[in-house]
Amino acid sequence: MSTPDKPPSRQLAVALAYRNGDAAPKVVASGRGLIAQAIIERAKEHGVYVHESEELVGMLMQVELDQHIPPQLYLAVAELLAWLYRLERGENSAIPRTEPIAKPLQSPPMKLR
Repeated sequence: MSTPDKPPSRQLAVALAYRNGDAAPKVVASGRGLIAQAIIERAKEHGVYVHESEELVGMLMQVELDQHIPPQLYLAVAELLAWLYRLERGENSAIPRTEPIAKPLQSPPMKLR
């Protein structure tokens, strides 16, 4: 996932991986600028679809590397993965809609001692 038409210094990218049996997809790579470009180039070199959604990538950038996506993003990511599955099976399917995500991710409150 990436943000379209941004200068390289402001471009963002996040890579997700999902394996059967996982509780949810994991963030396996994320970065800005040149790192984002490298993530996108590597995905394209390996035939991996690159979805462009500025809002979704912004939310996914908040997830730590090698962590599962939070429940707030399950629906958005599930719709995208279902669409990709249908596309790979050769079904003629419309691009998934990019509706605003209901709530921004919030960090749990910090406990001060």
